[in-house]
Amino acid sequence: DFPIIASIYGASVEEFVEVGKFVSSKNPDFIEINISCPNTKNEGMVFGVSADSSKEVVRAVKKVIGDIPLIAKLTPQAANIGEIAKSCESAGADAICAINTLGPGMIIDIESGKPVLEFKKGGVSGPAIKPIAVRCVYDIYENIKIPIIGMGGITTGEDAIEMMMAGATAVQVGTANLVDPYASKTIIEELPKTMDQYGIKNITDIIGVAHK
Repeated sequence: DFPIIASIYGASVEEFVEVGKFVSSKNPDFIEINISCPNTKNEGMVFGVSADSSKEVVRAVKKVIGDIPLIAKLTPQAANIGEIAKSCESAGADAICAINTLGPGMIIDIESGKPVLEFKKGGVSGPAIKPIAVRCVYDIYENIKIPIIGMGGITTGEDAIEMMMAGATAVQVGTANLVDPYASKTIIEELPKTMDQYGIKNITDIIGVAHK
């Protein structure tokens, strides 16, 4: 009884289209195209750092998925993430998800003396990246009219409110779930008390309030 978001990735526009066609045939409620995945051999940044390539892949996938809403997931590695978001919106994206991980970073297993990840380098996530995520959402909000799903280091109800004040309509929780499987539930349960603490009557009233 809850909406399904299918997140897809491709190493080329053609692969994105192929996967988009297949996944859309399963009728998810939303399709997210990850044009910013860092956990690949070429670090997957080729689409997410270019306004032109972002527009190209969004437009191509939008054509083959029918009426399913399309979410474009962006990378903080972009020099101007607001510009990238605007190009995705112009190509037909229905929402923006920001941000993906920072990096790439690396962790080495001391016992084996080898990098932990298969591709050696990977994305850095968690509370340390939250200030960058908030800034990116803020910048995106100033450039587009479609909704933003904010993510990056959200661990508390206050974090969620801060992200929404920057411009997010909805908030995702990632890394915190790996620390505590009930993190999302805890954040949701915290929100009413946190809202009361700051005199917030309606959660939607705070969306983008930092821009006023």
